[in-house]
Amino acid sequence: MNYFFIGIGGIGMSAIARYLHQKGDKVSGYDLTRSPLTMELEQEGMAVFYDDDPSVMPQDSDCYVYTPAVPKSTAVFQWAEKSGKPMKKRSQMLGELTSGKKCIAVAGTHGKTSTSAMIAHLLSSSSLGCSAFLGGISKNFNSNLAVNEKSDYVVVEADEYDRSFLQLHPFYSIITSIDPDHLDVYGDYAHLREAFHQFASQTKPDGKLFIKHGVSLSEEEDHEDGDESHHEEHHHHTLDHELEQSGIDIITYTSSGIEADYYAWNVRTSRGNIYYDLRTPKGVIYDIELHHTSLYNVDNSVVAAGVALECGLTEFELRAGLKSYEGVRRRFDFRVETKEVVYIDDYAHHPKEIAATLDSIRFLYPHKRVVGVFQPHLYSRTADFADQFAEVLSRLDETILLPIYPAREKPIPGVTSGLILRKMDTLSKYLVTKDQMLELIPALYPEVLVTLGAGDIDRMVPQIEQMLKES
Repeated sequence: MNYFFIGIGGIGMSAIARYLHQKGDKVSGYDLTRSPLTMELEQEGMAVFYDDDPSVMPQDSDCYVYTPAVPKSTAVFQWAEKSGKPMKKRSQMLGELTSGKKCIAVAGTHGKTSTSAMIAHLLSSSSLGCSAFLGGISKNFNSNLAVNEKSDYVVVEADEYDRSFLQLHPFYSIITSIDPDHLDVYGDYAHLREAFHQFASQTKPDGKLFIKHGVSLSEEEDHEDGDESHHEEHHHHTLDHELEQSGIDIITYTSSGIEADYYAWNVRTSRGNIYYDLRTPKGVIYDIELHHTSLYNVDNSVVAAGVALECGLTEFELRAGLKSYEGVRRRFDFRVETKEVVYIDDYAHHPKEIAATLDSIRFLYPHKRVVGVFQPHLYSRTADFADQFAEVLSRLDETILLPIYPAREKPIPGVTSGLILRKMDTLSKYLVTKDQMLELIPALYPEVLVTLGAGDIDRMVPQIEQMLKES
């Protein structure tokens, strides 16, 4: 088959493109800009086009795969539509590729990528093995794709954007969080929650649903872990009657010491590593060790461990797998670590994600001066969460804001990074260009520097790294 990918440089798109290419299909694609990822695809033998000009592209494609991130007004999209050949959304392709396999699907407004990468690493480093389509570059695989044709298991990141995850019918479903996001697609929080409920109900009858303690699929408000009203003996969530009656085995997890089916206890840190005891339905696994990681990854590791144990991993395989997990690029990604400065790069682009990242930094480095650089992602998200962004960024010792990265959106009048800046309850705040940022960082003498955002801030990481190493 000849496949043409419209938006081939997307993290989810490129994983599918790589899989089909490895399988022997002919794969090419279009993307708006050249990136490290598209250059890797070219090196692997896929043709990538960057001009929105269909006349220069292959005319013999059998199927077009597209992502909603590429506007339908694009000439390439319209050319594909007029071709009369099949057009499939990325999520549809993922649904087809996982059909007939034991699909382990990780959903949630935060934590999907790290959790799915961790599960994939645990299974891959055990006798079970797995294939995986990830939403980030796993440092263990050095890729967003893992292929193991001998294993029945396939781990995928189940993306809620554009209701993509409803194409999946998982053997094991995981829901890490349901916070308001993608309201441009869903309209309101209730419709977002409804989609997660639908995703959960698509779990195979003989499968399992893992859900974080305190996350509800049917209540209007979630209870945060730590809410006194939630310290009760029966710890299962208020799920719709229909879901509870469906026969799906519902498993809860948490890292906050509250009793759930799987939970972390006695969480502690030493020399930048995190240790905890894992309580499971079959007993306690003491002194789990996570290297160079964040506090929020404890949550992710608890559910990854739960999934792995339910799949049949031994305690030895679990311990070794968690200890050797190296993380995901741009997810609490340690870039520089010297006596003078620590530099962490993170994809966080929602207020709750930023809060989790900053909590982790304060946990690991309680007495250090923390400077943060944030590039807001999307005008709509900035407008929806300006107050929350301002509140969480005010926790930094110094905050550098960059202009909004628009991605797929057109500007909204009055919505700029200045909207966040004006609401911040601190004097230590700056709104600058990327070039000005490079001059400003050393002048602020960070002991810990963190760059945050889902836009193109990652392109600046090598320069920042170099600058910190030289200073």
